[in-house]
Amino acid sequence: METVEKAILEKLARAVVDMDEEAAVAAADQAIEQGVNPNHAISEGLSAGMREVGELYERGEYFVPEILICSDAMYAAIEVLKPHIKISTERKPVKVIIGVIEGDIHDLGKNIVKIMLEAGGFEVQDLGRDVKAGCFVDAAKTAGKGIIALSTLMSTTMDNMAGVVQGIDQAGLREGFAIMVGGGPTSPTFAKEIGADAHGSDASDAVELAKSFAARMPCQKTV
Repeated sequence: METVEKAILEKLARAVVDMDEEAAVAAADQAIEQGVNPNHAISEGLSAGMREVGELYERGEYFVPEILICSDAMYAAIEVLKPHIKISTERKPVKVIIGVIEGDIHDLGKNIVKIMLEAGGFEVQDLGRDVKAGCFVDAAKTAGKGIIALSTLMSTTMDNMAGVVQGIDQAGLREGFAIMVGGGPTSPTFAKEIGADAHGSDASDAVELAKSFAARMPCQKTV
């Protein structure tokens, strides 16, 4: 089974890189038929493909049109997988406010994290992309407590993440929120420097971090 699953994950990744929507859907169908965990199919198959696409873009081999076609293939496969993702019901939903920081419009990674957080039983408020620090703070004021997930793929926008942490601090909301950052140029060191609680290296890691934060919120547990 491990060999079969590995082959399917490779097909999913390759279909994304090859901009082949039909192949991506077929591989997703095969994943369901063979009992591959849909979360693994997304995080270790489709996401792996998008990481390679990002590397091709950085090397100047792919450009924006290619990235858009690759993302179409990825989303087509995700639509096949989503109905088969088991939603966690172990606890009342913990609110996650997620968004791509101001100055950046790249939201593929953020969208994958959102899907996997929802599958993990979280209530996700997606602020979208190019989001000002103040918008995160306003959403946090309304939510009261929970998790804030910040994403960027551009090093030039990283300082804006620090602005969110500062805004949450100044609003007196810090004790109620765990803040995590993610995206290509970010790192655990960067997260520590700006006062965030953690750095997510990929979608799966982000979900595990969110779960660990949620576990420290006893008021969120089901009765």
